[in-house]
Formats: sequence, C-alpha cells, structure tokens
Amino acid sequence: MANKKPTRDLIGIIWQNFLRSLRPRQFRGNYIGEDYFGNKYYEIPANPSIGKRKSSRWFEPADKDAFDQELTAEWEAWLRGRREEPPTRDELVKNLQIMDMKKRNAAELDAHYAKAKDAAAMPKQVEGETIGTYPKYEEYEIMPGKKNKGQ
Repeated sequence: MANKKPTRDLIGIIWQNFLRSLRPRQFRGNYIGEDYFGNKYYEIPANPSIGKRKSSRWFEPADKDAFDQELTAEWEAWLRGRREEPPTRDELVKNLQIMDMKKRNAAELDAHYAKAKDAAAMPKQVEGETIGTYPKYEEYEIMPGKKNKGQ
C-alpha cells in the first residue's frame, strides 16, 4: 500500500456545510432570570459545532417605550460577558440592601451638614438693623468712606 496523503474533498465539504445550514437554529433564547426592575434576561448558549463561539445574551425591558432603562450592575456584567454565571436572587437582594443603606446614610449626612452649612451661612446682624433682602456684614462698609455705627 502506498502512503496516500488525505486530500480535501471540496465538494464534500460544501455539501456538509449546506446540510448543516438546513438544520433548525435556535432563535428564541432560554429564560435566565429577572431583576427587581422587571427586566427579563435571555441567552442562546454558544455552539462551537456551528461556528458560534460566544453566547448571545440580551434583555427585554419592563417598559419597552422608555429609553433610559436601568440595569443592575450584576446583570449588566453578565450581559457584557464579564461574568459567566448570572447573578443569584440572594446576591441581588444583598446588594439592593447595601444600596438602600448607602442612600439612607447619604441622606442623613446631607441633612446633618445642611444644618451646619445653613448656620454658618447666616450673616451676623449689625446692631439695630433688621433683616433685609440684602445681608449686611460688620466687616463691610454700608456707605463708602464712612464707618458703621457699631464701630
């Protein structure tokens, strides 16, 4: 027997590719999960046998007419392929609680510093003067070149 090199059968390759192209493809994705905004997430897994190396991931928004959709960071990372597994319900609840706690703490700090800021922003009144629409400070002259009554 003579050593024969395997040859490429071009017609056979074309025929196999044609037959593979007639197989039904998956157009509808598998439901993966939902976030607390109501967005639903889907995926069509990768299939290297047909040349599809990456999975297709997308979401259906809760309100299809709104153009400013909010996504959680965990689901966005999954959509962009930065994480393999979709987020779990426990992970989403835990991160939502942390987010709410941070909002409450920020509101408390804002209220605390707003009181201190308001107290510092109030001008000192010159004696005998009433509060007017324009603040009057002791260190500024009311009439140029003339000293205030308190000085």
